[in-house]
Amino acid sequence: MLPPLKLVKHGLRRTTETLAAELALAQPGTDMPDWTDLEWRLASAAAVAHGVSPLLCRFSTWQRPSWRRFLVDQRQHVIQRHERIAGLLRRIDAGARDAGLPMVALKGAALHALGLYVPGDRPMADVDLLVDEADADATARMLLALGYEESFAQWKHRVFKPSAGDGVAGLGEHRDTPINIELHTRIHERLPLDTVDITPAIRPRDARPGIHPYPSPGALMSHLLLHAAGNMCGRSLRLLHLNDIALLATRMRPDDWAVLWAGERPWWALPPLELVARYYAGAVPKNVLRRLRRDCPLLLRMAARRQTLTHVSCSNLWLHALPGVEWSRSLGEAGRCLKNRLRPTEESVKERADMIRTQVWLQGQSWVSLGHRRRLLTWLTRPVPRMDTLYVVRKALDAVVAG
Repeated sequence: MLPPLKLVKHGLRRTTETLAAELALAQPGTDMPDWTDLEWRLASAAAVAHGVSPLLCRFSTWQRPSWRRFLVDQRQHVIQRHERIAGLLRRIDAGARDAGLPMVALKGAALHALGLYVPGDRPMADVDLLVDEADADATARMLLALGYEESFAQWKHRVFKPSAGDGVAGLGEHRDTPINIELHTRIHERLPLDTVDITPAIRPRDARPGIHPYPSPGALMSHLLLHAAGNMCGRSLRLLHLNDIALLATRMRPDDWAVLWAGERPWWALPPLELVARYYAGAVPKNVLRRLRRDCPLLLRMAARRQTLTHVSCSNLWLHALPGVEWSRSLGEAGRCLKNRLRPTEESVKERADMIRTQVWLQGQSWVSLGHRRRLLTWLTRPVPRMDTLYVVRKALDAVVAG
């Protein structure tokens, strides 16, 4: 049985912010927090939700036995899962070469290829690939030949899952969790409704078949920042996203940062970089932040000054009626946000149905089966908790992590 949600809310905020400080400092000798048993359990939920359990295994100095066991177990699962992902990427590369398909392995795969993480550091939920629009169907056929089937498609990507194997319901990473593949033909985000597209900066300059790296560190940084911006807009940012950006920032030269301004002004890049600068002191050059503040709309710039990791992540327990409205760049876009919330588009309804069908954390939840009007009425009468957050909290409370 869940404890009072008010306690869960405060516990998630306290543990999330403490974990962020512990990971960002990455220095021995940090005092172990004086948490209650509930807060230690919520800390495990926050570590899982933010994707940082294996990193904390390396950097956290807290010697609570159950905490150490939990982190060590998570790291071992990520190490073994990384071996499976590396093998899958080799198979995809070979298949792409045979089929004459150039592609880019995105985000986590690219960060590992650069050596920013060692196997076991960084969990990867899936493999992301960017291909040319003209090659999308041929790439899909190649994935089918590798034992995959298409699960669903949405505006952002097509999702493929292994033909055999089911999800593993439990707390955190598991070696046997199926490795999905997300196939992209564009690198774009809706912030919150209008689309920002940076695909030209990410396309490989060399169109030979096989897996390519990003054209430059600046191109990878642009993608990480846009991805983080999209997650902030949807209140689903992870501490791992900030860690990715902070690590890459240490490798960046001034001309690498200039890639951000190669296309339209990157007004969306300030909020994630402000958070990185807040939690990882010295990681972001001050002149980059100053220039981005000039590009960022006033209301969003003001919001970015106040935001914390908890505020823009699943550690913020309550659902928001208008998530991401502060990213609107006009009254008209803000009005469309409100209209779409009151009357969802057909696309939104389909995306919701796909989520309910494919996401383990939504299975059997009464909230998601309610009609839209019932959900709106509930929002107006009481706070509504997030289903993804409650799922991981329940798993943490069920796990034997105390003592």
